Amino acid sequence: MTETSTARNEPILITGATGFVGSYLLRYLLHEGYRDLRAIRRKSSSTALLGPAADKVEWAEGDIVDPVFVEEAMSGIKKVFHCAAVVSFSPRLASQMMRTNGEGTANIVNAALYEGIDKLLHVSSIATLGGVRNGIRLSEKDTWQRSRFNTQYSISKYMAEQEVWRGMAEGLNVAIVNPSVILGSGKWGEGTALIFKKASEGLSFFPEGATGFVDVRDVARFSVQLMESKIEGQRFILNAENQTYKWLLESICHHLGATPPSYKATPLMQAVAWRLDWLRSRLTGKPQILTRETIRQSSYTFSYENARSLQAFPFTYHPIEETIAATCEQLLQARREGFAPKVLPFRDV
Repeated sequence: MTETSTARNEPILITGATGFVGSYLLRYLLHEGYRDLRAIRRKSSSTALLGPAADKVEWAEGDIVDPVFVEEAMSGIKKVFHCAAVVSFSPRLASQMMRTNGEGTANIVNAALYEGIDKLLHVSSIATLGGVRNGIRLSEKDTWQRSRFNTQYSISKYMAEQEVWRGMAEGLNVAIVNPSVILGSGKWGEGTALIFKKASEGLSFFPEGATGFVDVRDVARFSVQLMESKIEGQRFILNAENQTYKWLLESICHHLGATPPSYKATPLMQAVAWRLDWLRSRLTGKPQILTRETIRQSSYTFSYENARSLQAFPFTYHPIEETIAATCEQLLQARREGFAPKVLPFRDV
């Protein structure tokens, strides 16, 4: 029996398994032959992104901010994929995000140390790599710095990373992945999938900024390969391409057969837009889509390296144009079905 096949018989815990990244990771583990899987979810969490895969894992119901629950959920586990996180740029969710992303990760690390697990893989974000922009390409060597470019989300993810590195200092075998903006099908009213839905409804303006993009399936694939490897104590930026938001929206509209936005959003337009969306949110009780932070971030230009991820082991990224095309195809199908959640299939790259 090979080392990899042996590893696939070891008990694994996945946090955030009903979320965007976590659901793809869980499905990819099953796709690769892993069977002894335990996953954490809240009682209220939907398994819509998992479909039949939800019946193939053992569920532990609870919240990672509860240290007693986390310790019980990790009992007997050998490896942990920590994907659970609150991702939001809404001021109303800032305190919840800090608690889940910071304290929740501390609980995961403490339980992993107590249980003596073999390896913890933490799904972080490029948001922790510092606040420089405009022409400077960030790599794994860049470190956190206090900056006006930092969001509450990036601060919370930085706090989470500090807990992981603290765990390593106390003897825990860890690895971290830092995905750029993650694209792919999911719940069309959440995350980056909402961008596709909004583009299908028509957009007039585009932000002037740029950033890195990566396919959600590549985040899952790389994370599993990294867990299977002997690599420890390192972080890896996961980034397929650096592109402008204008290019992204034009590509999405092309594949949807929609009219692309033709006007660059000015600072005044952006300031008015997030305030109007704040008012809409207050009046309707629905989540705020445009916030001061999202508007500000989309006007900046960020660029990211990916050399370390390509050199770690044989790995190829999906071209982002292909990811966009596949996601748009599923959105058009979902539109005929009342925007039911969709997931991209795993295929050889």
